[in-house]
Amino acid sequence: MKEIQAIIQAFEAADKQGRQTALATVVHVQGSSYRRPGARMLITQDGQLTGAISGGCLEGDALRKALLVMERQQPMLVTYDTTDEDDAKLGVGLGCEGIIHIVIEPILPGQPDNPIQLLKSISAQRQHAVLVMLFSLNDRREVQPGTCLLQLPGQTITARVGNEALQQAITTDAKTAFINQVSATKTYLAEGKQFTAFIELIKPAVSVVIIGAGNDAMPVAQMANLLGWQVTVADGRPAYATAARFPTANQVLVTKPDQVIGQVAIDAQTVFVLMTHNYNYDLKVLRQLLGQRVTYIGMLGPRKKLVRMLDELKAEGIEPTAEQLASVYGPVGLNLGAENAEEIALSIVAEIKAIIAGRSGESLRNSVDTIHPRVEKEIEEVKVGS
Repeated sequence: MKEIQAIIQAFEAADKQGRQTALATVVHVQGSSYRRPGARMLITQDGQLTGAISGGCLEGDALRKALLVMERQQPMLVTYDTTDEDDAKLGVGLGCEGIIHIVIEPILPGQPDNPIQLLKSISAQRQHAVLVMLFSLNDRREVQPGTCLLQLPGQTITARVGNEALQQAITTDAKTAFINQVSATKTYLAEGKQFTAFIELIKPAVSVVIIGAGNDAMPVAQMANLLGWQVTVADGRPAYATAARFPTANQVLVTKPDQVIGQVAIDAQTVFVLMTHNYNYDLKVLRQLLGQRVTYIGMLGPRKKLVRMLDELKAEGIEPTAEQLASVYGPVGLNLGAENAEEIALSIVAEIKAIIAGRSGESLRNSVDTIHPRVEKEIEEVKVGS
């Protein structure tokens, strides 16, 4: 989401200055690549780049292609085969041994459903969304529709794709992806033509609620902001919970512990870190959080502190389920050997990222799996129309 927000800001700046822009999006990958489908980069006519579609190897050539797209005002599909020696000679060899397909489309500010406007609709609220990119893998000379549909909660925004049956099929699959909360790639056969759709689930940014406004909470807020996360800081001490101490936070609350939850919107991307150094304050917040569906609750302090809290709650008749306990991480953070506040913040933020991504947080060198799955799923083919 941070990349999307940066692209929106860069587009608005370029648009004010009357500069043309194009958006490059990774739509399909076969094998290995530095970025995965959904990676984006905004390109301006004077060569400014925001976002990334690779580790830096493809950007130069993509810029040249984007200038052509701006001139023709038509989307283009570009394929880079990093297993091909000829591509390596051209300077785009990544050493990744993969094939990367990228759609570059011009941004026409006058069109209400242009890709940037759709991205704005996604980032305007904390909500899941599905964005569909349509392209032709088997014929680059075919018209590349590009971004053609946005599915929001209770709302579908579509652009004409030239075939009513195809559009209906894509809309149905977008709604299915939204319900299942998973991205998909499908190929559609319509009127003798073949199009592939990258149906991308886009999640809102992580929202981290830091309970405690002490000095050790400050680097947690700073690192979370650096990742593009939304940051809320809550504490009962008005001298500590101030915007001056937490300038990068989206929200700073001076509040009693039993009023925190009522002031924070909780969804699947919301996590909590309890670090007030006030046992009773943290206990009262934990008591409320155990009744919520929260993915991650980090508790600063030794393990015996958390054990004592759980024993007190049990004595009150509150016995957390196994599922609830699984979301509580105490002591908080990965085992990095952290000592000072900044190192501890790094271990906390790293653990949150691993949990949200469904990863273990182990060293990649020791992993038996590749960074990204290498099992190539067969793209489902769908016949539409008669």
